[in-house]
Amino acid sequence: MRVIEIIDKSLQIGERDMPTPLAHEVLIKVVAAGVNRPDVMQRLGLYPPPVGASDIPGLEVAGFIAAVGKDVTNIKVGDAVCALVTGGGYADYCTASAALCLPVPENLSLLDAAGLPETFFTVWSNVFDRGKLSANETLFVHGGSSGIGTAAIQLAKAFNAKVMVTAGSDDKCDFCRQLGADAAINYQQQDFVTAIKQLTNERGVDVILDIIGGDYLPRNLNCLAVDGRLLQIALQNGIKSEINLLPIMLKRLTITGSTLRARDDGFKAAIAKNLLNHVWPLLVSGQIKPVTHQVFCLTEAAKAHALMESNQHLGKIILQVSPCTTLL
Repeated sequence: MRVIEIIDKSLQIGERDMPTPLAHEVLIKVVAAGVNRPDVMQRLGLYPPPVGASDIPGLEVAGFIAAVGKDVTNIKVGDAVCALVTGGGYADYCTASAALCLPVPENLSLLDAAGLPETFFTVWSNVFDRGKLSANETLFVHGGSSGIGTAAIQLAKAFNAKVMVTAGSDDKCDFCRQLGADAAINYQQQDFVTAIKQLTNERGVDVILDIIGGDYLPRNLNCLAVDGRLLQIALQNGIKSEINLLPIMLKRLTITGSTLRARDDGFKAAIAKNLLNHVWPLLVSGQIKPVTHQVFCLTEAAKAHALMESNQHLGKIILQVSPCTTLL
């Protein structure tokens, strides 16, 4: 089967044997795979796959079940699914834990569905499970036009929270407002701490979802309201920061963070169940929608990564692995 391999920090087409699913796994004939920032980091040697995971990049796929392991009873050959995987998505075939497969809503194409798992698993786990975002609270999202950002905006609004975001241009800010954000701050032109203070009448926000890290940490703490929660899920500005601990004590702040890829299947399966029960009905009804910016052929994976690194995309970047014209 065709795969995309990482060779000397570049992406090259290669050939591998088709994987065989374990007892609890399924084999997916991949129609499309989502492109994510961790894929770029892996290519650059900054984010090695967990022990036992495929070295082929790709953390989310959509396609058709080609085979099932002997213990799998809830999925059958031919089913259309999207799945969260620990690697191997940039390929013609990919194995996945059956517990991490979700049905593709009939109103979505497999191309759009390929961009759901990584972002929606991440947002649900952090914003709702760890961050405990509630109705009428305010969520502040850095990178509102990213795949994570577009999912966070829609999910928070669907559960009756207020949403504020940062983005790097006026066009991106307009895009975020059209998606449902109550306020969007162009961080190239405005200090987001000052803007948040003004927007909230000095109160601050309840939850922050941050992909930046580094020097954003003390600024984020200044943006939080009493009992606020900071959720750190990526570190684009670096791993170190210096902060004043006093505001954490005075405002009873919570700083937490997570990575998803290395967590066990049981942890991820609980997220999948919550998504199926609480989010999939919203996708089926059209209340929330995947945001796909551009689709590349599998052989154009390097171009997809270049677009990701340029930060010019709005929403998800997708690799089309096999033809799916009947589903578009």
